[in-house]
Amino acid sequence: MSESRTSADGGMETSYGFREVSDGEKQGLVNQVFHKVAKRYDIMNDVMSMGMHRAWKDAMIAALNPRKEPGYKVLDVAGGTGDIAFRIVEASGRQAHATVLDINGSMLGVGAERAEKKKLSGNLTFVEANAEELPFEAASFDAYTIAFGIRNVPRIDVALSEAYRVLKRGGRLLVLEFSEVDMPLLDKIYDTWSFNAIPQFGKAITGDAEPYQYLVESIRKFPNQENFAAMIRQAGFSRVSYTNYTGGIAALHSGWKL
Repeated sequence: MSESRTSADGGMETSYGFREVSDGEKQGLVNQVFHKVAKRYDIMNDVMSMGMHRAWKDAMIAALNPRKEPGYKVLDVAGGTGDIAFRIVEASGRQAHATVLDINGSMLGVGAERAEKKKLSGNLTFVEANAEELPFEAASFDAYTIAFGIRNVPRIDVALSEAYRVLKRGGRLLVLEFSEVDMPLLDKIYDTWSFNAIPQFGKAITGDAEPYQYLVESIRKFPNQENFAAMIRQAGFSRVSYTNYTGGIAALHSGWKL
């Protein structure tokens, strides 16, 4: 398979990293990756982002600026370990309710354990389900967040349409994802780090380099900032914008259901 990025027209549905897989095969392969890394997911993010993911996530929550009221409801997708949901609840003064949805039960188990330790269980609901088929009524949530998860969804366009459906009028979509580096020297440094160092660190941490090799390759296949913004618009969202972090290593995309 070509190492070039997919476009707004699709291609991620049959892309398992740089490998071409059959239609419907990708989800099972991705599930295996996250079963393997669930217990070390935060360490994995530190390796993938050179430690920057924590600052990017804090910036995401600042952009969301969750309301400090009990009726504020957020759906955090592909957020099984609770990392984003915990931040949202704390930023709301423990007033908001966050539903954490993930297709991977191992990830959700980690999140539920952490919620208990943080005494946040009353503000959280954990749901095992697919981002392409959300088990919620239309217009159920004030915000939809997903951090470093959208590129692992086979049919991204379907997931975005589902996000639009479950958001209330005036609701906001925020997507934090690794993206295309827009600084010439930084892109070479990051490529060297990604393809040479990250799989080896992954092997040292988990005993298995393959999950990290997939994750690195999936970043390179994901649509760039402009193409992903176009996909969000195609799903019906308005006022679509994005903000690059650390030279485009990551980007925060925003859209509104108006």
